[in-house]
Amino acid sequence: MIAAQRPDRRSAKLLTIDADGRMQHLPRAALASLFSPGDLVIANDAATLPASLMGTHCASGQPIEVRFAAWVSVYDPTRFAAIAFGAGDHHTRTEDRIPPPPLSPGDRLELGPLVAIVERLDLPGLFRLRFMGDRTSVLAGIARHGRPIQYAHMPEPLALWDVWTRIAADPIALEAPSAGFALDWHTQTVWRQRGVGFATVTHAAGISSTGDPTLDVLFPFDEPYRIPERTAAAIKHTKSKDGRIVAIGTTVVRALESAAKADGSVRAGDGVASGRITRETPLHVVDAILTGVHQPGDSHFELLRAFANDAVLDRISAAFARHGYRTHEFGDSVLIVRRQRMARHVITTRAR
Repeated sequence: MIAAQRPDRRSAKLLTIDADGRMQHLPRAALASLFSPGDLVIANDAATLPASLMGTHCASGQPIEVRFAAWVSVYDPTRFAAIAFGAGDHHTRTEDRIPPPPLSPGDRLELGPLVAIVERLDLPGLFRLRFMGDRTSVLAGIARHGRPIQYAHMPEPLALWDVWTRIAADPIALEAPSAGFALDWHTQTVWRQRGVGFATVTHAAGISSTGDPTLDVLFPFDEPYRIPERTAAAIKHTKSKDGRIVAIGTTVVRALESAAKADGSVRAGDGVASGRITRETPLHVVDAILTGVHQPGDSHFELLRAFANDAVLDRISAAFARHGYRTHEFGDSVLIVRRQRMARHVITTRAR
């Protein structure tokens, strides 16, 4: 598969798989016409922090890049779990980056206008840091000095607005909730005109790669989320009318299923999504998912096993390769409808 090297919404493609396994290739703009009155689309409105900070490891005087990997305390911007690299930048593949200087608890890191202390070492390559200063000064320093986390498939430096979706609100994501790049105002206008509901959750999408396979197998790390009362109410109403819940992205699935009750409703408020969703995970809330082009083995792809069996996923992967679908955060999209609950109401996967 081909890695998308720049944001490009106009030429994006969409692969749809309905509940019977029928597949269609569409322009992503057709998304506006795919859902039925009474369905509810839910997206992640988290804005993305500039979660990569360059600086100096004071004990050695060597350069260091720190990338936030997870929140330590919910929405406390003074403490993060983090990974680090030595000299270099995103042009080098993450797995080929020079390792950071040896870190020890108490080490001081100067990261632009900010000073951070290594609190403790967790797993090899993963540590906790604490910024000196209050919430306001730390956020201001991150905003001035930080850059979006970036990987080698994107050669040009990303600006912060490149990693914000059109519905971005609270800056708590460490990497972009990239399925949301499929949304635009035209699509949302058409949904509203057709009686398709729209709601949001705020989920702190985490880092997607550390460059270390032994750490990456632990993904996703725990991720905080917030479900507004109005979103919980919209889900309850939609379920009562036999409507469909469509998640825009894996982060939305994690948030909703973490907050799920046995009857398919969700608890409003704050929570933390822990652990993976896999083929063994019963889904109580979400009926369909729009997500990016993922590759077998990563945690995002494993989550899709809760929506489709291996035979269907094999067909999807083959179609991605055959038709040149683009991967990564600015790539193309796939819509998968679960087989369950499809007898009375069907999501249409034909552009009209």
